[in-house]
Amino acid sequence: RQCTDVICCVIFIIVILGYIALGVVAWVHGDPRKVIYPTDSYGQFCGQKETLNENKTILFYFNILKCASPVVLINLQCPTTQLCVSKCPDRFATYIDVQASYRYRPDQWNYFRQFCKPGFNNPRKSVAQVLRDEDCPSMIIPSRPFLKRCFPDFSTKNGVLTVANQTTFKDGRGKTRNVTDLREAANGINNVLDARSVGMKIFEDYAISWYWILIGLFIAMMLSLLFLVLLRFTAGVLFWIFIFGVIGIIGYGIWHCYWEYDHLKGIPGSDLTVYDIGFQTDFKVYLQLRQTWLAFMIILCGVEVIIILMLIFLRSRIRIAIALLKEGSRAIGYIMSTLFYPIVTFILIAICISYWAVTAVFLATSGEPVYKVMANQTLCKYANLTCNPETFNTTNVTKLCPGAQCTFAFYGGESLYHKYIFIFQLANAFVFLWLVNFAIALGQCTLAGAFASYYWAYRKPADIPLWPLFSSFGRAIRYHTGSLAFGALILAIVQLIRVILEYLDHKLKGTQNSFTRFLLCCLKCCFWCLEKFLKFINRNAYIMIAIYGKNFCTSAREAFFLLMRNVVRVAVLDKVTDFLLFLGKILVAGGVGVLAFFFFTQRIPVFAQEVPMLNYYWVPLLTVIIGSYLVAHGFFSVYAMCVDTLFLCFCEDLERNDGSTAKPYFMSASLHRILGKKKLSPKK
Repeated sequence: RQCTDVICCVIFIIVILGYIALGVVAWVHGDPRKVIYPTDSYGQFCGQKETLNENKTILFYFNILKCASPVVLINLQCPTTQLCVSKCPDRFATYIDVQASYRYRPDQWNYFRQFCKPGFNNPRKSVAQVLRDEDCPSMIIPSRPFLKRCFPDFSTKNGVLTVANQTTFKDGRGKTRNVTDLREAANGINNVLDARSVGMKIFEDYAISWYWILIGLFIAMMLSLLFLVLLRFTAGVLFWIFIFGVIGIIGYGIWHCYWEYDHLKGIPGSDLTVYDIGFQTDFKVYLQLRQTWLAFMIILCGVEVIIILMLIFLRSRIRIAIALLKEGSRAIGYIMSTLFYPIVTFILIAICISYWAVTAVFLATSGEPVYKVMANQTLCKYANLTCNPETFNTTNVTKLCPGAQCTFAFYGGESLYHKYIFIFQLANAFVFLWLVNFAIALGQCTLAGAFASYYWAYRKPADIPLWPLFSSFGRAIRYHTGSLAFGALILAIVQLIRVILEYLDHKLKGTQNSFTRFLLCCLKCCFWCLEKFLKFINRNAYIMIAIYGKNFCTSAREAFFLLMRNVVRVAVLDKVTDFLLFLGKILVAGGVGVLAFFFFTQRIPVFAQEVPMLNYYWVPLLTVIIGSYLVAHGFFSVYAMCVDTLFLCFCEDLERNDGSTAKPYFMSASLHRILGKKKLSPKK
C-alpha cells in the first residue's frame, strides 16, 4: 500500500489547523456572557460580578407593550428603555399616581423609583418630561422573572386572562386598558413557564431512575447481540415467514374484495361507476360500488402475481442474499470487537459537535456593543442611526428630536473581523460537516477492512490476521486519510448547499412568487437525491479502498461498475438486509419497551417494591425505548457494513476466480453450494 490522495490529505490537515486557529480567534474576541447575561440599554450586563449591576440580575422593560413577542424580547431589542433590577415589580402602579401622592406616601415613591433610571430622584419633574426622557416607566405591572427578564404575571381565572387577578390596568397615560392588550407581548409565556415546571419534574424522574434506564439499555445491548448471533441460523426462516405472510395477507385481501363485489350484486345503485357519482368528500360512498371492489381486487391480484414471479425468477439471488446475511453473522462472531467500534465514531462526532457549538457561540458573541438613536418621534431623521453614548448629549440630535436617546441595540462592529463574522460562521459549519463525514468515513473504512480480512482469509478463521480491527484502523489513518477526506469533502459541499437552500426557503416562505417556491422545491429535491446517491457511492468506495488501497476516484468508479454488473443482486440483498435489520430493531426496542412498561407501572410483582416513585412514568419509558432503538441501530449498522463488504468481496471473488486450483474461490462453502458451479478446491 501507499498513501492515496495526498494533496487532499494536505489540504485537510491545513483546514483542521485553520479551524483550530478560527476557534482561538473566536475565543479571544468572543464573550459568552452576552448570551448568559441580559444587557440593559447602556450595554451593561445584568448580574455581572464586580459591577454596579452585580445584585441586579433581572432585566426590566419600561413599556412591555412595545414588545411584539417573547422571541423579540429574548433575541432582539425591544424599542423601550431596559434596566437591570434586583427584583420584578409585584404591584400595579403608574407614575402619575405615584407623583401625585409622593408627599404623603413617600414609601410608594421609594418603591417605584427603583424601576427608574439610576440616580433619578426628582418627583417634581413634570410627567410629560419624565415620559419624554424616559426617566421612569409610565406604569409597572406585577411580573415574575423568566430567563432573567421581567414578564407579566399572567394567570387564567375561569377562562379569563388576568394579571394579579385583575383584568384591567392603567397605562400611565390616562387610559385604562385590558389585560388582553399584553397578550402579544407575552404570547405563549404561560405555556413556557408550565414547560419549565414540567422540565423540573422530568429532571427529577431522570435523577431517581437513571440506573434502571441503564439496565434497560444493557438488556437492549444483549438482545441486539443475541439477534445478530441468531441471524446465522434464522435469517432464511424469518425472511420466508415474512414473504409467505405477505402472500397470505394479499390472498385474503383478494378473497375479501371478491366477497364484497359479489355481495353488492343486485343492490340498487351499486352498479354505478365512479365517473357517475363524481368526487365525494365521504369516501364511504365509493365502498358501496361494485366497481371499487373490482378495482381493488385487480390491483391486489397484480401485486400478488408480481411477488410470486419475483420469487420464482429471483430465488437464487434471494438465497445468496440470505447466505451473505448468515456469513455476516459468522464474520462478526470471529471479530466481536467491531460491534463496539460505533462508540469510537460516536466520540469523534461528539467532539466535532462540541467544538462547532462552542466556536459558533464565541463567534456570535464576538461583537462590540453597538448603540443606536431611539426616538419617540417617527419623523426623526436620526432614528436607528448609530451613536456614541459618551458624546450623544453634546450633539444636536436631542434638540431636533426631543426625548431621543442613545441606547444599546446589539453586538457587532465595523472592523474587518466583525465584517466577516458571517463568513466565519459559514466556514465553521462547512468544516464541521466535513469533519463529521470524515469520522463516519473512517468508521466505514475501518469496519470494511476488518471484514474484508475475514472474507479473503483462505482458511477461516485460521488465516484471519491478529487484531484485524486495529490493523484496519491503522491502515485507514496511515494510507487513506486523503481519500476519506476527499469523499467527505464532496458530501459536505452538497450538505452545505442543502443547508443554504433550507435557509433561503425559510426566508422566502412568505413570498407570493410561485415560480421561486417551485424552483427552490426542485433544487431541494435534487440535492436530497444527490446526497443519498453520494452516500451510497462513498460507502462502497470506502470498501474498495479498504480492500485494494487505491485512491478515492478509482475505488468509486470500480465499486460503481461492479455494483452495476450485479445490480439485481444489489437490489435483492439491500431489501432483504433492510427488512431483517428493521425487524431486529423493532423486536429489540419493542421487547425492552414492553418490559420497561410493565416495570415502571409496577405490574411485575417481584420488582414492585423496587420501582421508584415517578412524576411521569413515560419519561424513563420513552428514554429506554428510544435508547434501545439507538443501541440496536449502532450494532446493526456494523452488521449492515459487514454484509455490504462481504457482498463486494463476493462479487470480486466471482469475477477474479473460477474455483479451479489455480484460481480458487475464497467464499465459504455455503455460498459456493448455492452457486452450484464448481467444486471448491481442497484448502491446504
